[in-house]
Amino acid sequence: MMQSRVVPLEEGKDPGVSASRTNQTKALPIRMLQLFVLFLAFCVTFSVISIYTIRHFGISNVMTSVTSSVQPCFEEPTGLDRWIKPPSNLMHTMNDEELLWRASLSSRRKNYPFERVPKIALMFLTKGPLPLAPIWERFLKGHEGFYSLYVHSLPSFQPHFPPSSVFHGRHIPSQVAEWGRMSMCDAERRLLANALLDISNEWFILLSESCIPLYNFSVIYQYMRKSKYSYMGAFDDHGPYGRGRYNDNMAPEVKITQWRKGSQWFEVNRKVAITIVEDTTFYPKFKEFCRPACYVDEHYFPTMLAIQAGNMLANRSITWVDWSRGGPHPATFGRGDITEEFMKRMLSSHRCTYNNRNSTMCFLFARKFAPSALEPLLHLAPKFLGF
Repeated sequence: MMQSRVVPLEEGKDPGVSASRTNQTKALPIRMLQLFVLFLAFCVTFSVISIYTIRHFGISNVMTSVTSSVQPCFEEPTGLDRWIKPPSNLMHTMNDEELLWRASLSSRRKNYPFERVPKIALMFLTKGPLPLAPIWERFLKGHEGFYSLYVHSLPSFQPHFPPSSVFHGRHIPSQVAEWGRMSMCDAERRLLANALLDISNEWFILLSESCIPLYNFSVIYQYMRKSKYSYMGAFDDHGPYGRGRYNDNMAPEVKITQWRKGSQWFEVNRKVAITIVEDTTFYPKFKEFCRPACYVDEHYFPTMLAIQAGNMLANRSITWVDWSRGGPHPATFGRGDITEEFMKRMLSSHRCTYNNRNSTMCFLFARKFAPSALEPLLHLAPKFLGF
């Protein structure tokens, strides 16, 4: 009968699909077996190659070849050089707060665990070019290793010193500095802080583009080395341009009896330089309450140091200027002014104290000299300045 040949179908199932799945199920173990055989063959091959390599070359050579192929991108020095080598590049990315913090770090130990040659840091605060650079080039020639140079100019200025110049690569990250405002003191602290990053710098001299040295390098170096004091004028002026600029809001940090005035151009030793860059007590007061007609560059450092380190100051400047012509600024000397008579007058008839003794050698530098003064200065320098 036809009914005996009919196989009832289960609900939802297709006999074609069932047959296909049965075939796939049979094929799966065969594929797994093939993969296992391939893996086993790979392992055997790798083992044979490894045994052969070790027998012929040695395991130490194999490990060396592997490890030596991995080289670090930058190897940071781990010895003392990390702390005593000056920065190879003066152009860093630190902001002022980071720079002042870094520069204020100092060792409490007096002795150095290496042969330290103390250097003079010559810090030039300029607007742009250094027209008297040839004078300084001649002055510094032959004294490498005993000085460092730092130049703070307007940020827009692009220096073009040749690689052979001592000023090549000596500009620091700078900002606009306005005369009589706190930005001028910021620039001076920025110069000090950058110079402090070189642990060998011991004496720090602030100069302008119109300054010249009055003696040869050896004389100035010995003057600094033997001096017991730093050279910052800090006198009590009772007149309208001294105490007359005092603001009562400076108290209690600064009393009127502590108010001091002095020249912007200074020389300080390393300890005093650190005192300047680490100050956070007096800086906010002067920034807020000493504005024109209070000229902060004449009062901030003299007042703060008279309070913090008065016994370390000689209370005079070592930079000669001529105020005889009157006005708010000292005289500027050009080509026609530079004569033998002028040089003699500039170098003589001075009286001061040096290490608490009377002296006639009072000034080591002089300003202000115009670019036109360069040629006659170079001509007279061997006879009068010693270089």
